[in-house]
Amino acid sequence: MTAAPVDLRSDTVTRPSPGMRRAMAEAEVGDDVLDRDPTTRRLEQRVAELLGTGDALFFPSGTQANQTGVALLTRPGTELLLEADAHLVHYEQAGVAANWGVQIRPIATPDGLLTGERLQAAFRAPSPHVPRAGAVAAENTHNAAGGKVMPPAVMDGIVAAAAAAGQRVHLDGARLWNAAVALGVPPARLARGAATVMVSFSKGLGCPVGSCLAFAGEERERALAIRRRLGGGMRQSGILTAAALYALDHNLIRLEEDHDNARRLAELLSDCPTVRPSVPETNIVMLDLVRDGATSQAVVPQLAQAGVLVVSFGPRRLRAVTHLDVSRREIERAAQLIVTALR
Repeated sequence: MTAAPVDLRSDTVTRPSPGMRRAMAEAEVGDDVLDRDPTTRRLEQRVAELLGTGDALFFPSGTQANQTGVALLTRPGTELLLEADAHLVHYEQAGVAANWGVQIRPIATPDGLLTGERLQAAFRAPSPHVPRAGAVAAENTHNAAGGKVMPPAVMDGIVAAAAAAGQRVHLDGARLWNAAVALGVPPARLARGAATVMVSFSKGLGCPVGSCLAFAGEERERALAIRRRLGGGMRQSGILTAAALYALDHNLIRLEEDHDNARRLAELLSDCPTVRPSVPETNIVMLDLVRDGATSQAVVPQLAQAGVLVVSFGPRRLRAVTHLDVSRREIERAAQLIVTALR
């Protein structure tokens, strides 16, 4: 019998566990658009407590939550300042411009880490000929930078530089849970100073659907209206939010296992002559192809045929993501298959 492929394409490929499925089946539900779903409200209150904000709102996707965060902080004709390879720049279908009439102002960095100093230098001098800043966005962990973690002091610097320019900060924290576990600090410490914070449940926490946007309590009605405009109002959403509550109880504490597995994968590939693994800070390992002529387009299907699923992240770069559905034994098997296939 052929073994199933080791799926390292993303931490979104996980399936709900039996315990999570039971929680979903037994969830107390109501119409969240008409008079709030009780399970969804419990999740929103818990997320607000974890992030140190006044309130939170459940969304079907992180992109929709990110877009709502930007809408809350900006006005049409202004700029959103953020790191040049951020998710909001590359992976949200130009939603910042298309939805809100806001221009992206990307800030190039050598490592994906936006800092207060780089942000301060990017603000334009006031002039009738240039757009005004509308808000700042930060990302933690930084997906395109290989799951890079933004330490609290760096976030503090961004918040301070933004405040000095009269701007508020949106935090794209799709994998903020991973950052908190990697640093050993509460999520609220990493979100301190941000006006809006997005966190995802469908990545490292293993849920089938869902994210939350956290914000000050007085923003709830505006956030509800924007979510409705985007088609995000749901009825018995407690079936989904029960999964997120289960994940916070059971899957948050085990994220370090994914980080350990990522380090193990990088370690096992460190002597491979055909790929150069990054040093993972969380659960993402970037694999740079070093053999002459090797391309992601050719190597991804080659590895899939060998039994390892990864994604292309550039002409000569692959991305592998560890998650709760991949064991240590499967990680070690994946490393062996990669070395053999690319020999």
